[in-house]
Amino acid sequence: MKSSGGKSRGGAVRKGRKGAQVGSGGNGRRALEGKGPTPKAEDREYHVAHKNKVLRERAAAKQAGRGGGRDGAPRGASGAARRAKSGDESEIVTGRNSVLEALRARIPATTLYIAARVEMDDRMKEILSIATGRAIPILEIMRPELDRLAGRDAVHQGVALKVPPYEYAHPGELLDRTLRSDETPLFVALDGITDPRNLGAIIRSTAAFGGQGVIIPQRRSVGMTASAWKTSAGAAARTPVAMAPNLTQTLKAFKQAGVFVLGLDGDGDVSLPGLSFADRPVVIVVGSEGKGLSRLVTETCDAVVSIPISAATESLNAGIAVSVTLYEIAKLRAESSGSAA
Repeated sequence: MKSSGGKSRGGAVRKGRKGAQVGSGGNGRRALEGKGPTPKAEDREYHVAHKNKVLRERAAAKQAGRGGGRDGAPRGASGAARRAKSGDESEIVTGRNSVLEALRARIPATTLYIAARVEMDDRMKEILSIATGRAIPILEIMRPELDRLAGRDAVHQGVALKVPPYEYAHPGELLDRTLRSDETPLFVALDGITDPRNLGAIIRSTAAFGGQGVIIPQRRSVGMTASAWKTSAGAAARTPVAMAPNLTQTLKAFKQAGVFVLGLDGDGDVSLPGLSFADRPVVIVVGSEGKGLSRLVTETCDAVVSIPISAATESLNAGIAVSVTLYEIAKLRAESSGSAA
């Protein structure tokens, strides 16, 4: 039956126990369909999630407007840390102790997240004080949002810190910069080191004994995580880390530039004390505690040095081995410059 005069058509007649009933002609079904799916919380202007989204976007825009750091300056990114989200190389450091240690170590951070109505203690007060002093944006968000940000298994204790990805230097540029500064190059290269605490300790020792930088391979190696930043105790803020696409090729390029490649291994042919080539440009290469130096890297070294240790000790931790070697080179260089004067 056709409708006429713009009026809604009549519904079908259905007979039942209550007698004949006329349907709505589809109007009831369309009313039940409503206005479509419920928008996400962050898309509803009156919802707190939307307000938090706006604050995050403003903080990100403000940070982007500041620009990057100086050439070669680290932008760190694991302890209690995880990737912020898929496609985002940032890390989220969670927990009061971890966040406080990260801030004390001056890890570059873009945002501090605080749960609404969080309980304050001495750690939280110091966290807020440091963040405020360094002009780090502070966002107060609801606990469910912080739970989602921190990750399913993370214990955030009402606080989280967003750490941007680290900006690595290029090994060749690092060497050129050192040569232009009239310094005698002293670098440390890592071959298969996967513990971020070892990387942090090596960065700290490199800075302490006058080294100009640390080189890590792109594959099968630890990167500059929040844990490495904390272990470096702030040294990562002044000692650049370079990433080599291929460590062996990078070492060969350094050799062509006149840098002596010195490998560390317990079975080395040369004993550490009294190195005759300590006053030359040097790159120290250290391998993992378990596997040591890889075959290709060993073949690239100009010399492989061993550190004399007690027979009761099988080997030294990579970070300790590098520290001892750096100290010996720094001492011999000081003696050489003193005698020349």
